[in-house]
Amino acid sequence: MGRSKRQSSEVNAGSMADIAFLLLIFFLVTTTIASDKGIYVQLPPKPEDQVDVKLNERNIFNILINSKDMMLVEENPMEISILKEEVKKFVTNNGRDPKSSESPDKAVVSLKTDRGTSYEMYITVVDELKTAYNELRAEYLGITLEEFNNLDRKTEEGEEMYDRAREAFPYQVSDAEPTDISKVQ
Repeated sequence: MGRSKRQSSEVNAGSMADIAFLLLIFFLVTTTIASDKGIYVQLPPKPEDQVDVKLNERNIFNILINSKDMMLVEENPMEISILKEEVKKFVTNNGRDPKSSESPDKAVVSLKTDRGTSYEMYITVVDELKTAYNELRAEYLGITLEEFNNLDRKTEEGEEMYDRAREAFPYQVSDAEPTDISKVQ
């Protein structure tokens, strides 16, 4: 009697590693990794020498946000809902009110926060400031805010309009380094 050949009970796993490697490469190539987006802020160039710029106090619009997200504007409590109009009034004063700016190109908004200020409050205030300036620029050009925001700056006419408005109302916001305001006496 002869021996019968038995089937091998082992599974050929040699190609499993190849399949796993191919799947790994497939998922690495097709997966997109979400990157965090920050706030776009154009920083001034680093000065060669520290220069002290003297500004007339009337040309500075002070905004202070404490760690409880409460806002002081010119040392008076203010709600975020009226900030935009107050900034517009300050920038467009043109010397009428002696406590307000002399002209739009001299007006500077100083924003100071506490280390405990929430990002949401900071972003909300910066958005209000940008909206105030964009509304002033749109009014200057005689168009709506939506039309100003949709200006095609790739065309010569759109770029010229934007530059003219930006020159009339330069966005001059001084973003001071956060401190522990509650500890300052």
